[in-house]
Amino acid sequence: MTKFNQTAFSLVLAGVLVSGAAFSQTRVASSQPNWRADALFETVTLSEGFTPDPWSYDLQAGGQNQATRLGDECSGYINNSAPDVTLIYEGGSILDLHLYVTSNEDTTLVVSGPDGRWHCNDDAMGLNPMIIFEQPDGGQYDIWVGVYGSGDIVPATLHISELNPMD
Repeated sequence: MTKFNQTAFSLVLAGVLVSGAAFSQTRVASSQPNWRADALFETVTLSEGFTPDPWSYDLQAGGQNQATRLGDECSGYINNSAPDVTLIYEGGSILDLHLYVTSNEDTTLVVSGPDGRWHCNDDAMGLNPMIIFEQPDGGQYDIWVGVYGSGDIVPATLHISELNPMD
């Protein structure tokens, strides 16, 4: 192996190790949502082309923990103890995966995706959030539905669809 290739290999390896460390640190910090816990309300397995579309579930949104610690796009209050819903999405899709909430209150959405990253949204559809995964990976999506501005618990409906609700 040439010196250039050894250096490039070392840099790539270092990047993998740094990424792995960041992944572990991000996903297991005690002040963050427990993505390892069983879902509070429902675990659902859906495959590409699922019906009915959208799949919907009524739940109680909110909690006492601020989601702002997860990133700049994250807001609202959630229950860190466990995801509200866990989606096992089988197989990747050429269709986008839309996770969105409807409620009479101002809700937020926090998702731990199969990519190991936190994805958040507030107010994509009025006061309701939506996260779109383009050509989504198969795997586990842990979903928290939050409430903006307070630790109140409010009724909400989580929707999972391969069709854009804005169309």
